[in-house]
Amino acid sequence: MPAGAHDDIALWLALNQIQGLGNASICQLLAKFTSPDGVFSASLSQLREIVNDEFAQKINKGVDAEAIQPALDWLKKDNAHIVTLADEAYPKRLLEISNPPAIIYAIGNLKWLNHPTIAMVGSRSATPQGEKNAEDFAQSLCDQGMCVVSGMALGIDGAAHRGALKSNGATIAVVGTGLDIVYPARHRDLAHRIAERGLIISEFPLGTPSKAQNFPRRNRIISGLSLGCLVVEANIESGSLITARLAAEQGREVFAIPGSIHSPVSKGCHQLIKQGAKLVENTSDILEELKNLLSEHSPFGSMQKSDETPAEPSKLLASMGFDAINFETIKTITGLTTEVLSSMLMVLELEGKVTTLAGGKYQRLM
Repeated sequence: MPAGAHDDIALWLALNQIQGLGNASICQLLAKFTSPDGVFSASLSQLREIVNDEFAQKINKGVDAEAIQPALDWLKKDNAHIVTLADEAYPKRLLEISNPPAIIYAIGNLKWLNHPTIAMVGSRSATPQGEKNAEDFAQSLCDQGMCVVSGMALGIDGAAHRGALKSNGATIAVVGTGLDIVYPARHRDLAHRIAERGLIISEFPLGTPSKAQNFPRRNRIISGLSLGCLVVEANIESGSLITARLAAEQGREVFAIPGSIHSPVSKGCHQLIKQGAKLVENTSDILEELKNLLSEHSPFGSMQKSDETPAEPSKLLASMGFDAINFETIKTITGLTTEVLSSMLMVLELEGKVTTLAGGKYQRLM
């Protein structure tokens, strides 16, 4: 952490932990006073121009050092991060939504915050087929260069994370508690695996327990991080439909997997399809819809390569030959990193030059 960064984070934490002061008010204060330091240096009369007297009084009292110390201690742990609106690592897509979190608590690798991401959500009481669909879709999408984001709940969320972890890619879990709490408790092992391979994030301060009102707030981050949102299974009352609605309001693409007309957990997906969500039967349906957005996030310009490494998709094609070939073999031949190779293969598949075969193999088509 650079010199002065500790003090800066302390001020962000102090502002974020004022009970009842929401992100919208924090953003208004920052717009007026430039930084948390400026906010805490402002006079009562200046603060009252932005917030009511109660909050102005709380801010005017200054930093509650005791309240923020647990977060500062937590920040010393391996792979623990606090990302603020002022940080370069802050996810650019979240800046597009109407109420971005002022602070993001994170455990894992921050690079995934700005990676091309697809949200996958659905019923907590999923069917075995629904969970299999979620795992298969997540694994396939990650194999093709995307990152899957979900809410680490039981059912479809957990299956999506597990599928992503089977792949060459990674996954982001957005949770509705403080990051010192694992909810649900039975996902403790899954949470550790996500933190090792991907990222777990929350806008809620440490110690925040599971509360029903936190989850709609969490859902806007799941959809906001993503280029699109896939609903795998959902009944009419499912919270996944809230995520899908937020995704549509945020200008994200919405996808839904159809199911039996007799199944309660298919009715939510069918409703979304009637309302304009794209019906999907395979990952190609999603990738084709996101093709233009994905090209904007292409990593080709910044990838690292040796003199013998293919720098263009055309060179990658030439190195593949025309026989079916698995991912690890292509990686060995080309010397590309897993992330770059996954992204290049995804683009080639969208262009109709490569197809995915059973068993995770790829075949050149032209």
